[in-house]
Amino acid sequence: MKIKAIIFTFVILLTLGGCRKKAVNQSQANTNAAPSPEAPFGGQAPVGEKLFFRGTIAGNLSIEMVLLKDGDRVTGTYLYPKIGKDIALTGTIDKDGNVSLTESDETGKQTGIFKGKWRPAFDSPDSNVKEIEGKWSKPDGSKETDFTVSQQPLEFTAAVKVAPKVIKEAHKEKRYSIDVEYPQIEGDARFESFNREARSLISKDVAAFKSGQSETEGDEPSDLPAETQNSSLEAGYDFRYATDDLISLEWGESTYEGGAAHGNHLTQVLNYDVKKGKKLALADLFIDKSKYLTVIASYCVKELKERSKKEDSMIFGDQIESGAGPRADNYRAWSITKKGLWITFDPYQVAAYAAGPQFVLVPYSALKDIIRQDGPIANFAK
Repeated sequence: MKIKAIIFTFVILLTLGGCRKKAVNQSQANTNAAPSPEAPFGGQAPVGEKLFFRGTIAGNLSIEMVLLKDGDRVTGTYLYPKIGKDIALTGTIDKDGNVSLTESDETGKQTGIFKGKWRPAFDSPDSNVKEIEGKWSKPDGSKETDFTVSQQPLEFTAAVKVAPKVIKEAHKEKRYSIDVEYPQIEGDARFESFNREARSLISKDVAAFKSGQSETEGDEPSDLPAETQNSSLEAGYDFRYATDDLISLEWGESTYEGGAAHGNHLTQVLNYDVKKGKKLALADLFIDKSKYLTVIASYCVKELKERSKKEDSMIFGDQIESGAGPRADNYRAWSITKKGLWITFDPYQVAAYAAGPQFVLVPYSALKDIIRQDGPIANFAK
């Protein structure tokens, strides 16, 4: 009996030791496990509402901002695309839309403050799309400067990152500068063809600009002020719609030719069907042989004529008929949004240069009878 008791006790101790070792190993495994990473730029937010913004600070410096909004509390980061380093943000948005965001460096030291107003984006057809406009300053209130950022409607379910890329050049002898941006979606092979298309589009415009400057190489400097002798190309982009299947992207390109009275503005768009891996033409949205240009033009002309009746309008009837008539070249700058097709008319197209670009949202309700039922915007017409 004593021998049996000793053996039984030994077995019990051995079992308990094994359990304890297993528990310790499991505890160590849990301690060493990598934390679940936060979804990157473009992915789903783990807590609260994740929002993405692009804009400018100090007049012409581009910035990107990612904010996680949980009630009135906000955390996030922002960066300058030309530098690519995230700067931490934390702050609040009160019930009246007053925004206060404090930035900090990697040591936790406060380096700046954003104070502004949270409101519907000025140039967006969707009231749910927001913008923040206000002032940035040092923590002590010095070096105050303006900033504006507009929300980017990114709704990717894939864990991807939208990385801004920069092409920046300056040529002293040929007297020109280039400063353009384009996006690349990283982390999912499905977007590789979109990336190539976006990179190709902006690269062609850069090449065309440089070619034009080469033709003037060797020209003697004029007696114009130095600041008007140099030519420039600048371009920034905004997403109008972005999901795993469909992307609508718009660039605003500004060019200046040395000696000119003012610069020019051109809108470029890339509407891309990710599933099919193809750039979309406007005709791809509509039933074959439908008079889609007539329908779109009719809506836009009516809208522009209503605007032209305002006392301070710089939109003129003869320009409307020629610049918004049912011709394909008048409707090359179109974007997809949740609310409708966003049509951009560049300066001079339907209004005086001083009036700037003109925008018209053509709601899907006005297009529902001609939208292709198996096309990329069919869901919007339901």
